[in-house]
Amino acid sequence: QVQLVESGGGLVQPGGSLRLSCTTSGIIFTIYGMGWYRQAPGKQRELVATITPDRDTNYADSVKGRFTISRDNAKNTVYLQMDSLKPEDTAVYYCNCLRTNYWGKGTLVTVSS
Repeated sequence: QVQLVESGGGLVQPGGSLRLSCTTSGIIFTIYGMGWYRQAPGKQRELVATITPDRDTNYADSVKGRFTISRDNAKNTVYLQMDSLKPEDTAVYYCNCLRTNYWGKGTLVTVSS
C-alpha cells in the first residue's frame, strides 16, 4: 500500500521559516521524481517545487530563492524548506509522486501575524 505522509505545517509569522517533510512507503522512492504542491483557499492547486531522482530541482517563480526542495533516499523522504514566508504562502501543502496519482493528505501552513 502506497502512503505519502506530510508533516511540519503550522502557524508562523511573516518572515519566518518552516520545514515540511513527506515520508513515503510502498514505493521504490529512488526511481521517482517528487513534487510539492499547494492549494490556497478558493484557489486551484499549484505546483511549488519538484526534484528528480538525480536531485535536479525546479521552483515556481513565486517561491524561487525562498524555498528549497531536497530528498533523503535513505529515509524515503522529501523535504521543503520554506524561508522568508509571506502571508500569500498560506495554503495546504501536498506531496506528490510525480507522474502518478500518489498524493499525501496535506499539511496546513498559515503565515500570519
